[in-house]
Amino acid sequence: MPLSEDEQRILSQIEQQFYESDPAFAATVRETTLYRHAFRRVKWAALGLVAGLAFLVATLQIHVLVSFIGFVIMLACAFIIERNVRAMGRVGLEQVTATFRQGKLREGFGSGRFTQRFRKEE
Repeated sequence: MPLSEDEQRILSQIEQQFYESDPAFAATVRETTLYRHAFRRVKWAALGLVAGLAFLVATLQIHVLVSFIGFVIMLACAFIIERNVRAMGRVGLEQVTATFRQGKLREGFGSGRFTQRFRKEE
């Protein structure tokens, strides 16, 4: 059901007050999507997968049952990755790769002196 004109006016006033009261938070809310949260979980789970593999290899000499903990960690991280990639879907993956291509995910790394020097040499 569409909003009436009064409801649209009230909603726009609330939105305007929100932008005026805290512009930094408003910008954060505007830029944050559900896909970013899922992608962040995928990144942490991938890190956990690598850590589980390192734990498995390191403890394989100690005891097989201790190294099984590393396998369980890897399995749990793989399930987390699978669930979040499935939740993101094709649209989410396209959006994340588009923001990565634009350099929005690498802003902190790409704005350094090294990158500026490299760009000057081109």
